[in-house]
Amino acid sequence: MNRRILIMSASVGSGHIRSAKALADEFRRRPETEEVLYDDALEHTNTLYKQFYSDLYKTLSESAPKFLGWWYESMNDPWKTDQVRLLLDLPNTLPLVKYIRDVKPDAIVCTHFMPAGVVSHLLEKKRLKTKLYNVVTDYHFHAEWITRAFNHYFVAQEEDREHMGGLGLPKTRVSVTGIPIDAAFSKPVDRKEVCKEYGLNPTKPIVLVSAGTLGLSPTASVLKRLLDMDQDFQIIAVCGRNQKTLKEAEHLARGGKKKLIVLGYVDTMPRLMKTANILLSKPGGLTTAEALACGLPMMILDPVGGQEVRNADMLLENGAAVKCSELTVLQYKLGRLLDDPKHFANMAKKAAELGHPDAAARVVDVVLNDESQARIITNRQEKVLRKKVERG
Repeated sequence: MNRRILIMSASVGSGHIRSAKALADEFRRRPETEEVLYDDALEHTNTLYKQFYSDLYKTLSESAPKFLGWWYESMNDPWKTDQVRLLLDLPNTLPLVKYIRDVKPDAIVCTHFMPAGVVSHLLEKKRLKTKLYNVVTDYHFHAEWITRAFNHYFVAQEEDREHMGGLGLPKTRVSVTGIPIDAAFSKPVDRKEVCKEYGLNPTKPIVLVSAGTLGLSPTASVLKRLLDMDQDFQIIAVCGRNQKTLKEAEHLARGGKKKLIVLGYVDTMPRLMKTANILLSKPGGLTTAEALACGLPMMILDPVGGQEVRNADMLLENGAAVKCSELTVLQYKLGRLLDDPKHFANMAKKAAELGHPDAAARVVDVVLNDESQARIITNRQEKVLRKKVERG
């Protein structure tokens, strides 16, 4: 029985952290667990390495999204990139190794591939006795998630499980659970009550704008276009901790033709998502999982190259989203949806079918009841698998 649980993530964007915290909350609700620890792996590295890891993604996603997409694809080379990453990670994560060995967890659950790779190396070299569980937090299994040692993987969709089987990973050790999200997304919401709280009309459509994540699309430009549309709907703009965006949105809300509610950082996204009719946002892994859990269709704006493009592909392929590649057509695309309630309702239905509000509970169920030994892929086995992938 896994009683002492260590959950490891990395503060590269907010999604990995949110998923890890959702898992920690779920583990703590279980009487079987004696101790649940959560930690950001980057806090146990040196300052330069932490800055490199946490700041690089943010900088590239804002200033060089095309390069980030190229990097994502170039590193998606199964069985060839793990050793290269370890050459960078291991010298900079010695404090992390010491921390893990001092904690002596029965099980380690990773929501980011960096700590997963470090733990895998320790297991492979027999320098640690524990179990390793990897939780993939996007709708695509990237090669960076491959670890030579592991007990079980948790992925967002069946396609990922099939892909992993094609790479030579045992499908019996892969569970399709969805991406773990806060338990609040599984709780019912009184929509009329939420509308009353924010002064909204429950009979009119509500467009939720995740303004803090729009990236290259200036929030002011998005909101101006929404406010200038002929259709009768209401807008909620959540600006997060971006003060510039917040001030711009508040300025537009004064004297606008439509009801525009402007919010900063909030912890009520589950209630807002379950009240809204559509979400305008970038398709980050956790944002996508949360929206789907609420049966909320999306209009995709500015997906960052790499995992966000893959997340967008999944949504579009399943009919749960539309994509707005140019701001000039935002009004046209959203207007078509608002003018076609039947199609709009069908998108919401498809979104709900893709949702996994209970993903965290499903992951925890497996971890707490798993009696397996770590699967370790030897150098010889890796060479065989690599040749198999190369042959197709």
